[in-house]
Formats: sequence, C-alpha cells, structure tokens
Amino acid sequence: MAAKQKILIVDDDVNIAELISLYLTKECYDTHMVHDGEEALTAYEQYQPNLILLDLMLPGIDGYQVCRELRTKSNVPIIMLSAKGEIFDKVLGLELGADDYIIKPFDSKELVARVKAVLRRYQPSKADKASPDIKCVEYPNLVVNQTNYSVLYNGKPVDMPPKELELLYFLASSPNQVFTREQLLDHIWGYEYIGDTRTVDVHVKRLREKIKDHASWSLSTVWGIGYKFEVKS
Repeated sequence: MAAKQKILIVDDDVNIAELISLYLTKECYDTHMVHDGEEALTAYEQYQPNLILLDLMLPGIDGYQVCRELRTKSNVPIIMLSAKGEIFDKVLGLELGADDYIIKPFDSKELVARVKAVLRRYQPSKADKASPDIKCVEYPNLVVNQTNYSVLYNGKPVDMPPKELELLYFLASSPNQVFTREQLLDHIWGYEYIGDTRTVDVHVKRLREKIKDHASWSLSTVWGIGYKFEVKS
C-alpha cells in the first residue's frame, strides 16, 4: 500500500486548520497542523510534507516570509491561503514561489481539487513514468524533461517549481512559435486564471533569472503579443 501524501497546514485560526485537516483526511491525506510561521519552518524540517497550505496572515513571521525562507531550500509545492478582504498581492506570492492560492472562505471541493492538481503536477503518475512517450526537449546546454520534472542547464540540475518547468517545456517544445499570454495562461494554469496575465510575466521573469539566453536559443518577449522560445539557425 502506497504511503499517504503528507500535507502541512499552517493557519493561526485553529478552527479553520482543523476543518482543512478534516477535508483532506477524508481524501486519505496525512495532515499536520501548526499555527505560526516559526512553527511552520520547524515542522517543514521534521514532517517533510509533500505540500504546504500556508495562510498569509500569521503571528510573527507572515506567510510571505515563510514562503521566501522555504524557497531557499526546497521546491515543495505551496498553496497560499488568504481571507477575503485581506490585501493579498497575488504577483508577490507567485514571485516568492507559491504554486497557487485560494481565497477564504473556500468550498471544500475547490480546496481538495486544487491540492490534487498541484500534487499531480509536481509528481507525475507512474503511468507517465512507464510511458515510452517521454516529454523531453534538448538544446545546447539545456535539457527540459517534463516526464520526471527535471531541468539540466550547463550540465547541472536547476531547481524549478512545477509551473515554471511546464511553461519552459511548453515554449521550448514549440520553437519559434509565438504564444500570447492568454494562450499560455489557458494551457499552463487553466481557466481560473484567465484575465490575470501578470502571472505569466512573473514566471517568465523567474525563468530568466535561472536560465540565461544561449547563443543558439533564448526566451524572447514578442512586444505587444507574448513570448516565444527563439531558436537561432
């Protein structure tokens, strides 16, 4: 029997944390609850979760800072939680490396669906791994493999959250094809993000920080339209 996937719930509201834990336990996840930022960082090391649900407003270290700290040492998927009415900077959250966000109050089905979606992206199914149809593109000094979610740049592995890797793979697998921000949003993030094209810009910026343009290829902006993975002949 496969081990249960572990989810760390970080929320200073004990009732909400317990409710989330109940939803996820019903779906056969193992959960662990903590109620402030310091505890979250300690619990991450001890519990080693597969995913973190991270509330924005926490006593002491807030959710943004916890996310920033975690991203210095891990690519564990993070879904940020924000109460309706709180000033939540979606772009800042994504800049810091969050994979998704949910506004409270949320529907239990939506929460579970988003958790499953993020985990599915982060951990390809066994069927995918066994499939001979390996999703991999190779260029000089760059290998992007979406089957095992790995990137090699200049021969070295690059840590990359799932959405960044999927965006890079999507662009690199269609060299010189221009995609609008809306097309990229629809393909990588799905319908719920339509209209928020800054999400794409944030992820492209993060990709450029990790992977610099090569003499034979580059991640190019097509002004007024979107982006393309440009391959020079």
